[in-house]
Amino acid sequence: MRDNVLVVHGGGPTAVLNASLYGVLLEARESGAVGAVYGAIGGSEGILKERFLNLSRFPEEELKKLLATPGTAIGSSRYALEEEDYKAMEAIFRKHHIRYVLFNGGNGTMDACGKLVRALGSDSDIRVAGIPKTIDNDIGITDHTPGYGSAARYIARTTAEIGADVKSLPIHVCILEAMGRNAGWITAASALARKKHGDAPHLIYLPERPFREEEFLADVKELYDRLGGVVVVASEGLKDESGKPVVPPIFQTGRSVYYGDVGAYLAELVIKKLGIKARSEKPGLCGRASISLQSPVDREEAVLAGREALKAAMEGCTGIMIGFARREQEKYEVCPIRIPVEQVMLTERTVPASYINNRGNDVTDAFVSWCRPLTGEEIPDYIDFQEIYRERREDRE
Repeated sequence: MRDNVLVVHGGGPTAVLNASLYGVLLEARESGAVGAVYGAIGGSEGILKERFLNLSRFPEEELKKLLATPGTAIGSSRYALEEEDYKAMEAIFRKHHIRYVLFNGGNGTMDACGKLVRALGSDSDIRVAGIPKTIDNDIGITDHTPGYGSAARYIARTTAEIGADVKSLPIHVCILEAMGRNAGWITAASALARKKHGDAPHLIYLPERPFREEEFLADVKELYDRLGGVVVVASEGLKDESGKPVVPPIFQTGRSVYYGDVGAYLAELVIKKLGIKARSEKPGLCGRASISLQSPVDREEAVLAGREALKAAMEGCTGIMIGFARREQEKYEVCPIRIPVEQVMLTERTVPASYINNRGNDVTDAFVSWCRPLTGEEIPDYIDFQEIYRERREDRE
């Protein structure tokens, strides 16, 4: 009897999470050495309840839909596994002839991956590998994570479109709130919206720098007086100089945080302190569920990560996570690497200082150069007759 594979999804979905699952199925089929690829229905809790679906039985035309399916086709969870749960898993795996267990998720899921490896013991023939996934891009060691490129593309396109709207009727300040917890990678990606000087976003605030209210208001006032309309992109995880969230979380349990409405808070500050019209926008789940703005680069790399995880497990590796290393060359290219999972268990990789400007209200060109290849095609060129008119009038004068 050939060995089986189990894929487990953990945490919040991304626009390419199912693409990694497709990569596992592709590698399993091409290897000819795998019996079945099971999906744990409903995440890690699905292991304990033995909710396994044999995905290998589905025809290719159905499986290929995974590449363009948002969310997770097998379900996910934030189920808190206990030590006894990990110990109970080995018997379940052997019952279903599962030799390869692939955890697909973020920091917390990699923690579960490492704990399972420890529970199985060093002499176990069951191989456990991690497939990275998070829009937050906050897993350590790897250059970036599948899921981030699509979230970055979404925030950049959305910022560009809001920027065109605000420029058309420049009477207010628009605050766009981005997801990202303690890491501002998604917020920073809004900078890719700019095609020329003066384009939105006009201000970018990351959680890596303390948020200073007076500086924020001064920057907004100067821009409003000069431009009329201002677009600000701010992280949901903004903190003050004491390290406390500028808006207290609504609810928190463990690592799961439901943030207060930072965008609405900042818009209210502008209205009350400056007397300027302001509004807030909060894409939220739209930014991680969007297949229409899925990055093709992100999708391809997600497939690669799934394939490489199964390949590593079949070669005898256990306790590793697949990561990406960027090649030092003019054309963007990555190569997969195998990272010991203990190096990424519950780590949190934040935006480095070299990617943030001195005032803490924007990102640097170095960040834009790093991020741009991950999103696929650049923002399309928009036409602005108002700007053409102003330029021609200036030439006449």
